[in-house]
Amino acid sequence: MHALEQLDRNLTLLINGWNSPFTDPIWSFISDIPVWIPMYAAIVVFLIVRLGWKKGLIVVAAALLTFGFCDQSSNLIKDLTERLRPCNDPYMLNNGLHVLESGGVYGFFSAHAANAFGLAASTYIGIRMDKRLKYRGYAVWMFTWATLVAISRVFVGKHFLGDVIIGIVVGLAAGIAFGYLARLVCKRFLQEKTQKI
Repeated sequence: MHALEQLDRNLTLLINGWNSPFTDPIWSFISDIPVWIPMYAAIVVFLIVRLGWKKGLIVVAAALLTFGFCDQSSNLIKDLTERLRPCNDPYMLNNGLHVLESGGVYGFFSAHAANAFGLAASTYIGIRMDKRLKYRGYAVWMFTWATLVAISRVFVGKHFLGDVIIGIVVGLAAGIAFGYLARLVCKRFLQEKTQKI
């Protein structure tokens, strides 16, 4: 076993070991994607209200492209690397891994982490087209939420810390790329509209 892989295992077990009957349901709740659907809907409404429906929908499209990219790249890499999830890894189970969720054989990298950070990055870059406010509160909320979603995957036993870190990097890269693509599309659309007038 490589030293880096062993370090990842040890750090995962350390973080996962900070569990309690009080926090277990909280981490399971945070890790559950469907419970965040109302927040996603609120973000769509917020973007459209602040940016107008055309710019708002372009930013929403960028967020959806980010989701699609993160999900598909995660699935592809999981099949290529075939790295077992902690909840399926005998070493982790034998060394006291606390499992709250199971299912899915392979886990590198975390699509949850990638999607959460991708959504935060793409929508924050998009919302900043509205120059009326700084939107620091939005950034604090979104990136705090994304961090909690990402780390929850370690607490529920579905991902190694390394899976989560790589997921964060991929999500941020995709979110930034698609977020600025949305801004470029909006700028081009506005320029064309101005020229027609």
